[in-house]
Amino acid sequence: MKKLDLNIFLYEYNAEELDKFDINLLEKAKQTCQTAYAPYSNFYVGAALLLADGTIVLGSNQENAAYPSGLCAERTAVFAASANYPKQKIMAIAVAACKKDALGFTSVAPCGACRQALLEYEVKQEAPIRLIMQSENNKIYVSPSISNMLPVQFSIHQLK
Repeated sequence: MKKLDLNIFLYEYNAEELDKFDINLLEKAKQTCQTAYAPYSNFYVGAALLLADGTIVLGSNQENAAYPSGLCAERTAVFAASANYPKQKIMAIAVAACKKDALGFTSVAPCGACRQALLEYEVKQEAPIRLIMQSENNKIYVSPSISNMLPVQFSIHQLK
């Protein structure tokens, strides 16, 4: 038997260190938390996707009393982008979250289902999708690709 260590890596930034495009995308994700429908979890998530042509597509989590009929912010945004801009590559996605009545934002990363859905588009477009995640204490984490967030992956390559 051999133990395999599989790791991911993230870059940690202060808000002042990000470029203006990343800051804008993250601000859009934060604002989009306000459109979340989260009466059950009281956890509001916003996502903002940057497409190759500069278009920004927004998504927020949408809950439903009949769990798991709702949808996460990241998948809401990526599916909207694919439906409305099918020929555009996704360059980056920013994600932010806050709790009901909280003063600031909390750390958040895409759930496993969202990582898998985003990986599908990264594989499809044969180009990485940068992931920008708001964290607490004004820290921002960036992954250069969704693939980095899933060291063991399932994609179309296994189906061929």
